[in-house]
Amino acid sequence: MTDKFDKSPAGAPPADRPPVAEDSAFSGPPEAIKAIPVRHYGRWVSGVVVLALLVLLGLAFAQGDIQWQAVSDKLFDSTVVAGAGRTLLISILAMVLGVVLGIVLAVMRLSKNPVTSSVAWLYIWFFRGTPVYVQLLLWFNLALIFPVLNLGPIYKDEMTDVMTPFMCALLGLGLNEAAYMAEICRAGLLAVDEGQTEAAHALGMSHTKTLRRIVIPQAMRVIVPPTGNEFINMLKTSSLVYAVTYNELLRSTSVIGSTSYAVMEMLFVASIWYLVMTSVFSVFQYYLERYYARGSSRSLPPTVFQKIKANMLSLGSERGRP
Repeated sequence: MTDKFDKSPAGAPPADRPPVAEDSAFSGPPEAIKAIPVRHYGRWVSGVVVLALLVLLGLAFAQGDIQWQAVSDKLFDSTVVAGAGRTLLISILAMVLGVVLGIVLAVMRLSKNPVTSSVAWLYIWFFRGTPVYVQLLLWFNLALIFPVLNLGPIYKDEMTDVMTPFMCALLGLGLNEAAYMAEICRAGLLAVDEGQTEAAHALGMSHTKTLRRIVIPQAMRVIVPPTGNEFINMLKTSSLVYAVTYNELLRSTSVIGSTSYAVMEMLFVASIWYLVMTSVFSVFQYYLERYYARGSSRSLPPTVFQKIKANMLSLGSERGRP
């Protein structure tokens, strides 16, 4: 018995099988999927609870024995504004001193010389291990053990005339900040690949020039963010110089409060000024970090106005959904 060969063209169904009709369900485009968002009832409950607590807190302050008129009247008082200016001045100068000395200590700490490395470690150990308040009092009472500052033919004067409240505040805040900035700078320097230094030395660059032209510019991306936080913290820590009778913001408001019997009101005034100064410098810090992130990020982080615009657009798109 001979086999039968199928002579139908390629791609056609066999002769003994009827053609299968195409499914009409796949003839058109698929239906759009209707996504139903999950309802997060916990978010609404927590939001209502937080708003209720804020309202209760506001009512408590509104009903308290607080002379809000005194707060508004003394907010721009000449004494208060002058105290805020001194706070800003001592914070900037102490931060500059801390940054410069911190870079020097960081380089000393990373040095292969055991003497300089040990001295830098000892400095950081002492100033990080003692409170700022104690250091301020040590500078303020330095005349008890050294009545005269005698530098030989260079300078000689009474220690009480040298250690003015401004000098005590500057040394107390600046030298303490240098210990923290030394660790921040050391972390930034260590974050730079050692190959950068080796390549610079192979090109004949000195160690100082390598630090100034190669290592430090790359380390700034690591150094800048914590340095900005340290400066904002310095603005608040400057209130401790009240102990050395430096007439900064807190002392200025406290003097007015003690004479006018508006103690709490003047503390509110001081808090408002501290909040304004820290907020302004927080914005500066953000843009400074954004500037140094240009070489390390593919896209820069959005600015404050870009974030507000994006949030407004997202809220508008959510409201426009059916």
